[in-house]
Amino acid sequence: MKKTFSAFLLFLFASVTVFAQVSDPVSWSKSIKDLGNGEYQVELSATIDANWHIYDIQKNDAITPTALTVTFGGVEGELIGSTKADRAAIEHNDPNLGTYSYWEDAVTLTQKVKVNEGTTSIKVLLEWMSCDDTNCTPPADEEFVFELKPATATVAATVVATGETKEESSLWAVIIEAIIWGFAALITPCVFPMVPMTVSFFMKGKGSKAKGRMLAMIFGLSIVALYTLPIAIMIGMTYVFGGESVTADIFNWIATHWIPNLIFFAIFMIFAASFFGAFEIVMPSWAVNKSDQKSDEGGLMGVFFMALTLVLVSFSCTGPIVGTILVKSTQGEIWEPIITMLAFSTAFAIPFTLFAFFPSMLKNLPKSGGWLNSVKVVLGFIEVALGFKFLSVVDQAYNLQILDREVYLAIWIVVFFLLGLYLLGKIRFAHDSEEPYLKVKKLFMAIGVFAFVVYMIPGMWGAPLKALSGYLPPVQTIDFNLPKMISDSKGSSVATTASANDFPSKVKYDDIFHHLDGIHGFFDLKEASAYAKKVNKPLLVDFTGTACVNCREMEANVLSDSRVKDIINENFVLVSLYVDSKIELPEDQWVVNAKGRTLKSIGKINADYQIVKYISNAQPYYVTTDYAGNSLGGHVAYDKSVENYIAFLQEGIDNFKKKNK
Repeated sequence: MKKTFSAFLLFLFASVTVFAQVSDPVSWSKSIKDLGNGEYQVELSATIDANWHIYDIQKNDAITPTALTVTFGGVEGELIGSTKADRAAIEHNDPNLGTYSYWEDAVTLTQKVKVNEGTTSIKVLLEWMSCDDTNCTPPADEEFVFELKPATATVAATVVATGETKEESSLWAVIIEAIIWGFAALITPCVFPMVPMTVSFFMKGKGSKAKGRMLAMIFGLSIVALYTLPIAIMIGMTYVFGGESVTADIFNWIATHWIPNLIFFAIFMIFAASFFGAFEIVMPSWAVNKSDQKSDEGGLMGVFFMALTLVLVSFSCTGPIVGTILVKSTQGEIWEPIITMLAFSTAFAIPFTLFAFFPSMLKNLPKSGGWLNSVKVVLGFIEVALGFKFLSVVDQAYNLQILDREVYLAIWIVVFFLLGLYLLGKIRFAHDSEEPYLKVKKLFMAIGVFAFVVYMIPGMWGAPLKALSGYLPPVQTIDFNLPKMISDSKGSSVATTASANDFPSKVKYDDIFHHLDGIHGFFDLKEASAYAKKVNKPLLVDFTGTACVNCREMEANVLSDSRVKDIINENFVLVSLYVDSKIELPEDQWVVNAKGRTLKSIGKINADYQIVKYISNAQPYYVTTDYAGNSLGGHVAYDKSVENYIAFLQEGIDNFKKKNK
């Protein structure tokens, strides 16, 4: 009774004091998307003044002022599901009022509706009450009418569908790469000799052919499990005990922190030296011997331990490959490493399973010999080149500015030039056998390598090298950029546009991050939002990363397009939010997230914002919003189609104009 009476007094006091308020602190905007087949998605976005809030549409246990109510009237059709918010409401427990939840700053409500044929409009009534720490406004309401065009599919639906398709295609690209590496691992010098051992193991087995083939299947599945399950268990444990944000933090740490990247660099250099013949790398003999002894016992356990022996013995060749695949896949969703490792291990296991099924296939394989050592040396050169990618990540994440683009390219040019000389027989290593003449296969390979070297040389002076964009430092890091110098000497329409909009000469963090030449933008969301409000333009939010391979490819193939540049500079305020930057902010700029974790670095703050706001932790990720943060449509991820990206931008422009009529 006391609790109810206190709540009543608080509500009465709030109702009396609100009449001093001149205007409601909440403003609403609307948009609608045609999803096709008579289905629409209605969106209502609230912008809430500082220090004010509105109450959750969900039923509260507490006795609170009027909660937000959404009523659909005159809809000739049906509502699909319930009305949803784009962010979780803040929960609060009051000793007098009980538990209630509310929103601050902004919130967007969405509701899917299926209408009958011939319906021309949808009406929505909103009712709410705004409160701050001392008083509340009178209950307010507003009716919105959405005019429908049933026969027309909006760009929004197209872009959302395209974005989802391209995210899937991005995952497929990683899977295909993993499969190629899985098959390629067969010809490595520490894997290929295991083929006859595998065949002999299954040939000596007793029993029917059906049983032999069943054991061969179990052998293949065991290989897949030995590669995939440990990764899945580790990811599963971090997700269960720490949640998605903690798992994303771990992946971010693996992909960008200096410790794992320097370790990976050292591993690649050590393996390269081993492949060049400096020394041999093998798993501990006790582990291999123990596994081999168990495999002799036969039966299901024998087959499993035979698979374990194969994995252990082949580790010196597959280890760097597995490491490369895992590091690259950690730049996507948390389940991508599991899927890519499943793809790699399946491709790796298929040849061994087939040979176990059909031992006669062994006759068609080339015999072991000097060619295997040549493969080993070629892999050594490739590992030296790939190893510097890890050093580049450290350089970019910590803004060291040592391994800039031209330095990185110089190293690659030298490495692949030496590889070309090796293929021509001009360089020999300790274990190479002398060849009396140059084989045709090696000649063609050398031609390909030298052509690759020639292709890279213009990159030293700023050529985009789009085919390598995902593996090189950003072109903005180059000191002598000839195309930019020529462009600047001729003048730039982009510069004129920026000047007309009074674009600031210096923005926050521009000494750390850089946009593509010809594009102006910000690196801090608050600063960008303030400027967008000033010039009355929508925001283009670009979630990116210093170690993001796909981000560099999007920049080289899409954002560098002159049409895209013009649309961005003329119609948007671009803000690039780096989610993996290790730059730590002053204490007064730290952020405490919804789970009570203190976020100290630029990267962690941006990553947390992406996860909470958009329920995504993959990069690149592009969204369009108004300057209050309300969505203007769908999103685009990794999609190298310029036309799709322009459609995505145009949708944001159109929706922004509608909201500001």
